[in-house]
Amino acid sequence: MTENTQQQTAPTTELPTQYAPAEVEGPLYERWVERGYFEADAKSEKPPYTIVIPPPNVTGSLHLGHAFEHTLIDALTRRKRMQGYETLWQPGMDHAGIATQNVVERELAKEGKSRHDLGREAFVERVWQWKAESGGQISGQMKRLGDGVAWSRERFTMDEGLSQAVQTIFKKLYDDELIYRAERIINWCPRCLTAISDIEVEYQDDDGELVSIRYGSGDAEIVVATTRAETMLGDTAVAVHPDDERYKHLVGTEIELPLTGRRIPVVADEHVDPEFGTGAVKVTPAHDPNDFEIGQRHGLPNLAVMDERAVITAHGPFQGLDRLEARSAIVAALRAEGRIVAEKRPYVHSVGHCSRCKTTIEPRLSMQWWVKVGPLAKAAGDAVRDGKVTIHPQEMEKRYFDWVDNLHDWCISRQLWWGHRIPVWYGPDGEVVCVGPDEQPPAGEGWHQDTDVLDTWFSSGLWPFSTLGWPERTESLEKFYPNSVLVTGYDILFFWVARMMMFGLYAMDGTPPFHTIALHGMVRDQNGKKMSKSFGNVVNPLDWMDEYGSDAVRFTLANGANPGVDVPIGEDWVKASRNFANKIWNATRFALMNGATIEGPLPDASEMSATDRWILSRLNATVAQVDALYEDYQFAKLSDALYHFAWDEVFDWYVELSKTTFFAGGEQAKVSGRVLGEVLDVMLRLLHPIVPFVTEALWTTLTGRESVVIADWPEDSGFRDAAAEAEIENLQQVVTEVRRFRADQGLQPGQKVPARLELGGTALAAHEAAIRQLLRLQPEGEGFSATASLPVAGATVALDLSGTIDVEAERKRLTKDLAAAEKEKAQANGKLGNEAFLAKAPDNVVEKIRTRLAKADEDIARIQAQLANLPQA
Repeated sequence: MTENTQQQTAPTTELPTQYAPAEVEGPLYERWVERGYFEADAKSEKPPYTIVIPPPNVTGSLHLGHAFEHTLIDALTRRKRMQGYETLWQPGMDHAGIATQNVVERELAKEGKSRHDLGREAFVERVWQWKAESGGQISGQMKRLGDGVAWSRERFTMDEGLSQAVQTIFKKLYDDELIYRAERIINWCPRCLTAISDIEVEYQDDDGELVSIRYGSGDAEIVVATTRAETMLGDTAVAVHPDDERYKHLVGTEIELPLTGRRIPVVADEHVDPEFGTGAVKVTPAHDPNDFEIGQRHGLPNLAVMDERAVITAHGPFQGLDRLEARSAIVAALRAEGRIVAEKRPYVHSVGHCSRCKTTIEPRLSMQWWVKVGPLAKAAGDAVRDGKVTIHPQEMEKRYFDWVDNLHDWCISRQLWWGHRIPVWYGPDGEVVCVGPDEQPPAGEGWHQDTDVLDTWFSSGLWPFSTLGWPERTESLEKFYPNSVLVTGYDILFFWVARMMMFGLYAMDGTPPFHTIALHGMVRDQNGKKMSKSFGNVVNPLDWMDEYGSDAVRFTLANGANPGVDVPIGEDWVKASRNFANKIWNATRFALMNGATIEGPLPDASEMSATDRWILSRLNATVAQVDALYEDYQFAKLSDALYHFAWDEVFDWYVELSKTTFFAGGEQAKVSGRVLGEVLDVMLRLLHPIVPFVTEALWTTLTGRESVVIADWPEDSGFRDAAAEAEIENLQQVVTEVRRFRADQGLQPGQKVPARLELGGTALAAHEAAIRQLLRLQPEGEGFSATASLPVAGATVALDLSGTIDVEAERKRLTKDLAAAEKEKAQANGKLGNEAFLAKAPDNVVEKIRTRLAKADEDIARIQAQLANLPQA
């Protein structure tokens, strides 16, 4: 184990009888922050370890997803800090353009106003005011969880420094012809009145309608199907596959577009699937991304028939109707003309909705700003292929490559007022000037700045280096870039992670923003179901923290964190983690009251009992195991290893086996007290990154030192004692088997039974007193009659049960249970032997019956053994 160099005061054995998280957690966290434990010094000569927080929205509050992710990051950074790294966990928040603007607009609506009543400048001032008063409540909630972030370095994506970084990289990309302005199809929200990114679109199955419409007539007739009949007003072609014999005679001709009086061409395009539907599709380039591509290939006009609020603008009787109103009216008009060939209602299909306001997204042709991602995405893919960046778990690499290798140009402009305004000015004669952060914008009559702002992901894509002072070459940038690891959900691998990779490699001369991308899954309810307000299964982690303590929530989340896999969580599991924290508290309190100490060096192994050597051997093995699992981001496995070491091996076995030694006193008690102190010291340090509060309270009490936050991380000393481990494993086997037998015979745990222990020349002889104490076994005494004999681990335990159970009643009960198990076996065998049944039954039903048969066999063997072990009448 490593030696701790903190100043030591006299340790105390005084601990409250119960652990009260609400009384402990707040004061401890304040002390950690006041003492600057989480701050990072760019001048330090220690090796750096850097993680950025995935910046939560300024509008947000701590949800279980945050709590999960933050627990994992905090565990990593706390461990690295203890290992001697200059550790920076970079905090901050995202300005969340659409979400924040919506919040403030809703507040204005309560006053009967809109942002247009205030004007742009006053509205933005109002948003800043809202941020100062109400934004960022999540920061306080992060402190509740125990996040060890460098608070003095907290950043905001709209602060002055990050705004400079945004303008700098925009200018650089623009000058390198990697940013351009063009008219393309984008996701448009008719409620928020802005383009939105792919990640802000939520797809769900909606009930709609599928109508088949006959275009043209006679020999020049084609049937197309659509779920959006209103867009037919903007059709500029019908497309078929070039090899489709049914329509070859029509390719190159024109057919009539119903209701409009226009004639549109029939074009041949390989995008069309001839096996789907009629093999013909309507082409509406201004209102569908695939149709837009077809239109580009065939030089079709882009005819927009809806405005920004999704109201029909086409001439005719449908003008002024909302898109959904127009849909019904157009279908009715087509039906009246005999143009409807088929109708299917309801027709369930996937429809995109705005994640903020839930409005159905409208694909819309719009003039927007774009990033040419080709060379940037190639660099992001190559960085992983070349081994500069590792994705963990490795199987997620394929998803990453599938995305970056097929990335389309990125629409970065948003029609909002809150955000980084695009630094482009337009002149009276069509001039276009992009302005860098150190340049003055053009002035004079007719000059005006672009009204759009940048996509929020644009600024958050700079997060790993903009938070460190880029574009200035600051000490922090030199020290802490690139980040050591990025911990984030696989759900934003394609959006945030890919953008950070592209921008980091581009801005930082080919140096990727992080060495490792560690991906985790989503938090789900205990049944594996997605958490959703509509499902009624959303949990506020603060409620659980109030009820069970932050450590309990953290341990539950870490204990479910397998790399890249979704994490189920339920309240019962948090209760179990609370019980674990209480167990650590109570057992440590007992140990302190019975001689556990860290004073003085560890005794020589020759002075220790086998039990002492066993627990130290297991302790070092656990240190090595936990270290290996941390390096592989196996939080669930390392949490499980710590849980079973602490609860099972330390508390349930070592402490219990040592009680006779402690109660006897003397030199051996002192030796075991020092060993137990060592075990507790190391165990609490190992547990600290995941359950920081309870371990801080206990470790400082045990050691008298300042804080476990700045303690040394334990190291495997290499001590192993295979003989002691084998000896205690045999002892455990004896105790476990006899306990199982006692339970099978219906004996109460505290009920004492006369017994003779035949330990022979085995090493178990030294543990007879402990075995008797653990098993509540009395000396045999006069009139002892061995009514049951259990051979186990080279020893024999003979029990006299004659005065402890009603043998006849127990035999009747067991005989009845045996008959039921044999009946179950016969029924299962009957079904599995029936060929007709096996031929018809589903595989899962047959498997259940096989499982029942195996269980029946186990029950029969167990009950027969219990009957054989009953005392004879």
